[in-house]
Amino acid sequence: MNKKEIEKLEKQIIKKEKLVFDELNSSEKKIMFKLTEDYKTFLDSAKTERKAAAEIIRMAEEHGFINIKEALEKPIKPKKGKYYSIFRNKTVGLAVIGKEDMSTGINIIASHIDSPRLDLKQNPVYEDTDLAFLKTHYYGGIRKYQWLTIPLSLHGKCVKANGDEIEINIGEDADDPVFAVSDLLPHLAGKLQENKKLSEAFEGEKLNLIAGSIPLGNDKIKNRFKLNLLKLFYEKYSITEEDFVSAELEVVPAGKARDLGLDRSMIGAYGQDDRICAFAELKAILETKNQDKTAVGFFFDKEEIGSEGNTGAKSRFLEDFISDLVFINSLNPHDHHHERVVNKIMLNSSALSADVNAAIDPDFKDVHEKLNAARIGHGICITKFTGSRGKSGSSDASAEFVGRIRKLFNDNHVVWQTGELGKIDQGGGGTIAKFLAAYGMDVVDCGPAVLSMHSPFEISSKADVYMTFKGYKNFYNDH
Repeated sequence: MNKKEIEKLEKQIIKKEKLVFDELNSSEKKIMFKLTEDYKTFLDSAKTERKAAAEIIRMAEEHGFINIKEALEKPIKPKKGKYYSIFRNKTVGLAVIGKEDMSTGINIIASHIDSPRLDLKQNPVYEDTDLAFLKTHYYGGIRKYQWLTIPLSLHGKCVKANGDEIEINIGEDADDPVFAVSDLLPHLAGKLQENKKLSEAFEGEKLNLIAGSIPLGNDKIKNRFKLNLLKLFYEKYSITEEDFVSAELEVVPAGKARDLGLDRSMIGAYGQDDRICAFAELKAILETKNQDKTAVGFFFDKEEIGSEGNTGAKSRFLEDFISDLVFINSLNPHDHHHERVVNKIMLNSSALSADVNAAIDPDFKDVHEKLNAARIGHGICITKFTGSRGKSGSSDASAEFVGRIRKLFNDNHVVWQTGELGKIDQGGGGTIAKFLAAYGMDVVDCGPAVLSMHSPFEISSKADVYMTFKGYKNFYNDH
């Protein structure tokens, strides 16, 4: 073969890795930058799963979605429309009814809206060495040292003894105080930290928030630093120490999402795993209309701790929402066929488990297998399997379904890549894909790659945010 023939063959059979910025025209770049400004605003409003759920509902209502529970109570129920359901204020379902009968299957995208963080313990307030502290218990997979000596804010809800619910938000406004976990100076850290494993050098029980240093009263008062801190909570929120027992208070990095890099091509922020996918999914379904298949979006809690609890993907919320959608399309829920219809819908459906992958870090290449590692700026990442070692804990998508998604993206000029979560024996991780697969539906993990995953300041590419949105939107319109 001559050189020209070889070049032609190479073009035909060699896979070409694409950089999103090489593929975007000027019009799409404008859309991308507008979209990512909205994304930053979403991140700032969605620091916790409760706030993310509330923001999703607010945006959905602005786009004409109605509460399905209210629609079910009407004497005449609309068969078509846009519906939402919120469960326990932490998990959300959205749906746009399509032209086809749902029994032929629906298109589902499911993300999660919880992120690794610190939670206050039920008895958090104490004092030591003339300082007032709040004790924490970390949530999800964190690297403990990353949470030291950074500004932290406090968000959540406290339910008082009389049943009153109090919203708490400290540390986000410019005039608010913040909290912090202290660390040793390098001069004194040698023997205590430097020769230990990371898991031993930084202890979970020492991730305590410095919360005050002014005492109440004179030195005759016992625990006067703790007492003054409790007094401040009482004056601002009318809560007592016992009220912390029935509180969910989350400690997250203070501050807003920021453009990263002189070219403003990236975003640095807390909680991008997995609110980057939640945002793209939300924007995609809000723009979905006149499609053939019913489009459904789920936003789950508790993924970072195994999707446990009544607001995680293991709960019955998914089935309940699908059942409501079936009923609102004039099927009697008391009919013995109803459950069978719901089961058939599940079996015939297709789903994207909307979650991030780990982008290869140039300084830590050795934890990745380069040929199968995702790269930042290279578009939405199709992750055929997750799990660890021998694909343990993974749903492992079929060749047929991956082929369908690949064709869908190619046909609609969605820049995509593939990836796995590190070298085979290096580690691994899981997503909600396996809980969706348990219903029999086709599912594959699909989302952007990020740097510094699970850290207080994760990094994403604006180009990948856009391609993730574009991929999800086309999936909702797929036949």
